[in-house]
Amino acid sequence: MRVVIVGGGKLGYYLSQSMMERKYNISLIEKNKSRCLNLANNLETEVIHGDGTEIEVLISAGIAKADCFVAATGRDQDNLVACQLVKRKFMIEKVIARVNNPRNLVVMEELGIYNTVSSTEIITKMVEHEIHNEGMQLIASLNKGKAFILSIILREKFSMKNTKIKDWDLPPSCFIVSAIRKGSFVSTQDDAVLLPGDEIIIFCEYNKLKEAKAFFGCGPN
Repeated sequence: MRVVIVGGGKLGYYLSQSMMERKYNISLIEKNKSRCLNLANNLETEVIHGDGTEIEVLISAGIAKADCFVAATGRDQDNLVACQLVKRKFMIEKVIARVNNPRNLVVMEELGIYNTVSSTEIITKMVEHEIHNEGMQLIASLNKGKAFILSIILREKFSMKNTKIKDWDLPPSCFIVSAIRKGSFVSTQDDAVLLPGDEIIIFCEYNKLKEAKAFFGCGPN
């Protein structure tokens, strides 16, 4: 796979290293001359001095043959311009943009850049997720952290233990996917009764995690 990366800061540098280890063909663009020289001395890949928002520079980096483009500069405006240019001029489908200010995530999506990464948003949600979900185990994060698949072991203090699932008042946007008892799947139909010690797998939207934690009695014993 051929990947063109714009931005030779820490993110661009480590991303290039990681992809090279996976045998990807990498071209890295950096407009700061001294940083560009340093990158060229430390990375065994093509490092190009130039502005990643300029067509000629992108062409010299081999954008026409790229499978993926990553805009990883510290300026959201540059990342947006570079991504739009690559999508419209070179018809690259897989385009990923770093977003330094989470407020710009919506703007990026409105302008057609749907694959965005905000380290601030990710770290904040990771911290909140740890606080809100003691007793829950994350299995998967969906739609950029807007929803989760979680594993929960039902505890003795669970208020709805030994009751039928149809009587549970689950939070909105939260539902049971499956249940496991002593290593075997058990029914999660309306009339099923789950017991303390059963493991349940649930789907829950991010903004309902607090309610789900309260409902299942998750937290310190």
